[in-house]
This record gives sequence, C-alpha cells and structure tokens, in this order.
Amino acid sequence: MVCEESNTCAVEGTLSRAEQHSDTRGEIKHENTLFAEPIFRAGNFSVTNSLINAWLIVLVIILAGVIIKPKIRAIPRGIQNALEALVEGFLDIFDSVTGSRRISLKFFPFVFSLFIFILLNNWLGLLPGVGSIGKIVEKHGENVFVPYFRGGTADLNTTLALALIGVVVSHIFGVIALGWWKYLNRYINLKALAEIPGKIGRDPAVIIVNPIKAFVGLIEVIGELAKIASLSFRLFGNIFAGEVLLAAMAAIFAFGLPIPFMFLEVIVGLIQALIFAMLILAYLTMNTMDHEAEHG
Repeated sequence: MVCEESNTCAVEGTLSRAEQHSDTRGEIKHENTLFAEPIFRAGNFSVTNSLINAWLIVLVIILAGVIIKPKIRAIPRGIQNALEALVEGFLDIFDSVTGSRRISLKFFPFVFSLFIFILLNNWLGLLPGVGSIGKIVEKHGENVFVPYFRGGTADLNTTLALALIGVVVSHIFGVIALGWWKYLNRYINLKALAEIPGKIGRDPAVIIVNPIKAFVGLIEVIGELAKIASLSFRLFGNIFAGEVLLAAMAAIFAFGLPIPFMFLEVIVGLIQALIFAMLILAYLTMNTMDHEAEHG
C-alpha cells in the first residue's frame, strides 16, 4: 500500500512538472535585446530587423528626392519655401562651427544627409507597429516574440557603421585638402625625424626632442578610435534606452502613460541626430585645417 501510494505520488509529481513545462512553453516572452535579431537569410547574409528599418529609411529618402526634385523652382513657394528656410537655418548653424559659409557649403551635403538618415531612423522606431508586429520563435525551449521592425539606430552595428563612415570621410577630406604627406605628419611626424641630422650639430637636444615629436602623434590615433567609440555608443545608448523606457512604461500602463515619454523620445531623437552631425562637421573642419599655416 505504501509502495502504491509512493508510485501514485511519483506519477502525480511527474504530471505536475509536465503541465508546468507545457504552461511555460505556451507563454510568449517579450525582451529588448542589445543585438538586432535576424528575420530571414539571403544565402549566408542575415537580414536583421534593424537593417530592414534602415533600408526603409533609405527608400523613403530616395522617393522623397525623386518626388521633390522635379518640383524645385527658381522662385520658391509653398513647401519649397519651408525647405529652403530649413536649409538656410542649418547653414547658419554650420557656420558657427566652420567659421566660413564656403566651408559649410562644401560639407553640407554629406553632414546633412547623415543628420536626416539618423533622425528618421530615431523617429521610425516610435511609429505604431515598429516593435509590436513580428513573429514568435523558439529559443532555449521558450517562445520569444521577435519584431519584424526595430529602430536602426537602436542597433550598435548601425551606429558603429555611421561613426566609421563619418570619421573615415573626415580623414579623406583632410588628405584632399592638405596633401597626404602633410596629413601623415600630423600622426607620425617623419619630418621631425628627417630634421635630426641637419640640426644635431647646432642643437644636440633635437636627438631627444624630435623623436618625441615624431611619435606624440600616435596619441592622436588613439583619439580617432575614441571618436568612433564615443559617436557609436552615445547614439546607440540613447536610442536603445528610449526603446526600453517606452516598453517599460507600456507594460506598467498601456494607455496614456507612454505618450509623454514618446514626445520626450521625439526630442531626444532630434538632439542625438544633431549632436552626431555637428561632431562629424567639427571633425571635418579640424582635419581640413592647416595648423602650420595658421601658426606661421
């Protein structure tokens, strides 16, 4: 009798665990991951939800350009008036960084394009359906919801790519403006090393001073890496934190409460896009400036 009761208890315990496992598998888990999640694969290439959003923004920008370009007139009116006022306002802001309208006009197409791309990516993540339309996949025995769309700048891969593009382009402009030899000497001062044989007779101290001058530029290389890290993590951190904040507020109270936070994220998205663009503009300006000519 004891044995039968024991077996019965064992069976009941097994059934209880199976039922609990079944209930767990039936639950759908929602999570904000630091990484973008793959939606489908094209050969060996994995297409993530943030990449889809970035492609949508590129498509929107291309379509806007195709629609607006034929409607541009010599005498602006309507929406063209508003757009020209916007461009003029940005040029005034750019002038405060570059100190010259000529330089501002040279860098404007690249920097303003970055600003628009980042701004739309920041804001697209706030639209209804982004983050809430998706599929359910099984991960580690759990049902996990994976959204089809996610803000492009909430993915570190996107912000890192944007930072790399901005910093690399600033160096390309620097080489074009100053020449490769003068630009190289900003980082590895080969000119200082070449001067040692000619000056050592008059000033023996050059044998110590000039090698220091030659390699002190390597600190600038570390600074360039820091720029990339700073740009990418700042943008990613602010946008990802906004996603988590909105998800948390929606979980606490779905109606009404998230709305003020959405307005806050609209402002944050604008500010972060502007900061990123202004920093890239500052790097472009500094890298194309001839410091030797100024000091001379």
